[in-house]
Amino acid sequence: MRWLLLILLIPYLHLFLKISRNLSKIRPYSVHGLPSVFASVIIPCRDEEKNISSVLNDISAQDYPPELYELIIVDDNSLDTTYSVASGFRGIRNLKVYKNRGSGKKQAIRTGVALSTGDLVITSDADCRMGKSWIRTVASFYEKERPDLIICPVVLKGMPGFFHRFQELEFLGLQGVTTGSAVAGDPVMCNGANLAFHKGSYNLHSEDLHDELISGDDIFLLHSIKKEHPDKILWLESENAVVATLPSWTPGSFIRQRARWISKAGSYTDSATKVIALATLIAILLQVSTLFAGLFDPIFLLVFFAVFFLKSIPDYMILRNTTARYGKKNLMRWFLFSQFAYPFYVVAVLFSCLLQPKTGVPNSPYQRGT
Repeated sequence: MRWLLLILLIPYLHLFLKISRNLSKIRPYSVHGLPSVFASVIIPCRDEEKNISSVLNDISAQDYPPELYELIIVDDNSLDTTYSVASGFRGIRNLKVYKNRGSGKKQAIRTGVALSTGDLVITSDADCRMGKSWIRTVASFYEKERPDLIICPVVLKGMPGFFHRFQELEFLGLQGVTTGSAVAGDPVMCNGANLAFHKGSYNLHSEDLHDELISGDDIFLLHSIKKEHPDKILWLESENAVVATLPSWTPGSFIRQRARWISKAGSYTDSATKVIALATLIAILLQVSTLFAGLFDPIFLLVFFAVFFLKSIPDYMILRNTTARYGKKNLMRWFLFSQFAYPFYVVAVLFSCLLQPKTGVPNSPYQRGT
């Protein structure tokens, strides 16, 4: 009877092996010629005086004609010098710095979109870094495909130590699921640190962002557009489109960030997203419960190792593909250690989620290292 518990793992294996197969079909996008579309780049920010100059320098170094893009910085009620640092920057022809018309990241993006002039809107964060062909690549893809939403790649900046290696692998796993589901035409995730959309489409769906929740400016937009036009959501595979973002500095901030991410899951309406989340939760709880039961019945330890081995197969395949595509194959040496740590990390996130505030400034989407 104990071995029948393995049946609970079947949905996870089916879904994630399918995602792995989808990843093998990916082909990188190449820019052909110089696009002519005007792009509005929007960066909402709060208390980013230490990071804002770096992203401004990256945007000023873009190889896209300066007359074909604008950078809109929306300061979300910062308590530091973010606004003055951004306002004083010289080197971007069409740099516009505004105060948020309301409060929170969702309202900051709405403010930026309302004040933008381009049909193509690209969003990122103030702590991100991008290559010189970032805007050009996204604009070229948009001009060719004319999608409503473009999901672009995001990676974490690499740092030493197991904690940061674990973060990178976990994040790359999320990117693998994001990519594999999107290329199959059934996207379930995206990241506002590197997202592009048609302005008109955003305006049609911006009321579906669940303002009662402090995060979800990206995923709720994805789900809303997907309801009507799933075929108009595309993944952009290009090393020139990659954006790198900062990791969490401490385990506590990392757990709180992930708890904030999953705290909005109760508001999801997309069935594919809910199915993947449920299958993952069942697989994790199966690992934890069989390991705990093994303390009292050694047979359960055998079941635990069977679950661990079977679950690791699609996980390894997804991460092997994703680390290779992002030039991070060396991270796979940490795979086994991360697999053992992962169930306990998920349990910690679930407990933290129970204490996660649903509204207000504390633990906002801008917080990373606290």
